[in-house]
Amino acid sequence: MFDKVIVGIDGLSGGRDALALARQLVDEGGEIVLAHVYIESLLPARGSPGIFQAGEDRHSQELLEAARIEAGIEATLRPVASPHVGRGLHELVEHVDAELLVVGSSSRGLLGRVLQGDDLRAALNAAPCAIGVAPSGYSGRPPVMAEIGVGFDGSPESRNALDVARALAARHGARLSAFEAVSPSPRSFGEARHPDRFEVEAEVQRALAEITALGGVLPHAAYGEAAEELALYGASVDLLVIGSREYGPLGRLIHGRTSRQLARSARCPLLVLPRSQALIPIAPSQPEHETVGATTD
Repeated sequence: MFDKVIVGIDGLSGGRDALALARQLVDEGGEIVLAHVYIESLLPARGSPGIFQAGEDRHSQELLEAARIEAGIEATLRPVASPHVGRGLHELVEHVDAELLVVGSSSRGLLGRVLQGDDLRAALNAAPCAIGVAPSGYSGRPPVMAEIGVGFDGSPESRNALDVARALAARHGARLSAFEAVSPSPRSFGEARHPDRFEVEAEVQRALAEITALGGVLPHAAYGEAAEELALYGASVDLLVIGSREYGPLGRLIHGRTSRQLARSARCPLLVLPRSQALIPIAPSQPEHETVGATTD
């Protein structure tokens, strides 16, 4: 399913968290690409053109090599020079045709850097691959995938997320569950709703029945705001899979309030799928790992 996975390395704990999650999600025999984006100077260094960038490229390569050695894995190393972190990640995803990009959620880490600035938001909107977000401290946890959860609302995107989660659960021998946050619709535009207990219970039971009918899925539902309720549900699973609607997944993390809140607050890893992310059958493949030298994109 995820045969080529890019991991954002930042020299901080967020990079270690991201790498730990990537190792859980990459296909057996798949390739992990460790990437570090350093800021490319738009102005040449006075009297020494190219020296500054060469030094940054060397530092980036050393940082990636240290991360690879610390993790004890085979990996492709990709230093990337770009005016912006988000643009560099986006371009690398397209250049190597990756199916998944994994970052850490720390505000001081890579996701925190990606979420800063309108120019980054613009660069990330059309990112074509799935996004994994590792919570802070994830690298220190036992590598367990006992239950995989799905944010479900009956939409095609959530059904696609369920298909992907089924495949991941089968690979890890994990339980599969799904959660829907429900809320009665207003009777008219702008009308405030204060549903009574019986109405809330009816909506919750409807959601539970809908999820049960999917088959092979443990049903969960609650009344409340989607991001808050999903975050609470996520505390009980080892991976939360959600679909995105309007934007590519990176843009969804920027623009979509639910995904953005989850990326910052979820206590479990988050996997956000683009609208076009179809289920890819998991099939064993031969390892094709290669550690390469510095490459500038």
